[in-house]
Amino acid sequence: MKRIAVLTSGGDAPGMNAAVRAVVRSATAAGLEVLGVRDGFAGLIGGQLVRLGPREVGGIIERGGTFLGTSRCEDLKTSAGQDAALGQLRAAAIDGLVVIGGNGSQKGSWSLAQRGVQLVGVASTIDNDVFGAEPSIGATTALDTALEAIDRLRVTASAHRRAFVVEVMGRDSGYLALMAGIAGGAEAIVLPEEPTDVEQLAGEIRRSYARGKSHAIVVVAEGARYNAEGCARYFREHAARLGFELRITRLGHIQRGGAPCAFDRLIATRLGAAASDCLRRGEVGILLGSMQGAVAATPLATVTRSTKTFDTQLYRLAHTLAE
Repeated sequence: MKRIAVLTSGGDAPGMNAAVRAVVRSATAAGLEVLGVRDGFAGLIGGQLVRLGPREVGGIIERGGTFLGTSRCEDLKTSAGQDAALGQLRAAAIDGLVVIGGNGSQKGSWSLAQRGVQLVGVASTIDNDVFGAEPSIGATTALDTALEAIDRLRVTASAHRRAFVVEVMGRDSGYLALMAGIAGGAEAIVLPEEPTDVEQLAGEIRRSYARGKSHAIVVVAEGARYNAEGCARYFREHAARLGFELRITRLGHIQRGGAPCAFDRLIATRLGAAASDCLRRGEVGILLGSMQGAVAATPLATVTRSTKTFDTQLYRLAHTLAE
């Protein structure tokens, strides 16, 4: 193996740059040439390749997002798109590919691996829903960002004796909502994985006031049936009966931005370096993730057909602590 490429795909996550930096510097130290792919799989299909060396990745470890750019690429789901990607890899004499991204990105990785590409995936998503990674790159920084916002909103909620709904990211996964809710002392948490009785939610808020609390914080995941808009609409429609309304704050993409925390920089560095090492050893068709403090490899075939288990014990603990 003489030349490899690295790309970032899907939603950006704090720590992606640290992973790219580690791939490049580890590979060049081992005598490999590295190309960076601009704008994810779409850039690969379009042949947007740039040479990367140690100096090109200097000063990026502390930067959020991804300096290579990223995208979501529907074309890679088609035979024509895969043919185009394979053609670009052959034309550039690329022997191996590192793909840094979440579930959708790793499904794209698997589609190329099945067609012979020597490929290693690296788990990176703020949703922390990739099988084989606990946590994935970016999840810890996003959680810290959400928690800071909750702490700030609690001050205002207490001053005005109000109930606030804070919506965090998580289309299919409630990881951020659950962890931010527990760490932020939320009175209620609403997740995609657990059905929510909105009348019961209203009762929990009323009971928190009855117990002498001066505020109520409800953390909801964007993918829950009763997300911020769903909760607000229900409480508006039944305001006379429920007796209060909710103030809504959506954190949105602010959770993706900002400098990665130390933990995300460290796991991204370890995983990026391990990815280049795996390619040199011929250990391909795998996803690398941090598991119990160590770098773990899981076959991409397993990753793409598996779903990370929801932690019901933590969810029950959240209810206990809210009393």
